[in-house]
Amino acid sequence: MRKTSPPITINSLAKVMKILSEPNRLNILYSMGLECSPVSAIIEATGLSQTNVSFHLRVMREAGLVKGERRGAFIYYCLYDTTLLTLLNDMRDWLSKQNSDG
Repeated sequence: MRKTSPPITINSLAKVMKILSEPNRLNILYSMGLECSPVSAIIEATGLSQTNVSFHLRVMREAGLVKGERRGAFIYYCLYDTTLLTLLNDMRDWLSKQNSDG
């Protein structure tokens, strides 16, 4: 018999949406794109401090949105699932359409 995943609850969805509602976190996710990036590249792309980037990456890592991979002396961060970037782009396109219709 095949196991099925437990259904996603509204509360689970709200928790992820709350994490994504922080503009710096969205900025970090977009700066990473589909590639793995070292913290130094994320800092350069976003203009945020190292402390700020590290804090937001930890929050997103604990939520399962990003993962860290050690490569030598550096940790590279990647989206846990690149579908997230597609969803964010779809949401941005939807918002753009809503704003242009009004």
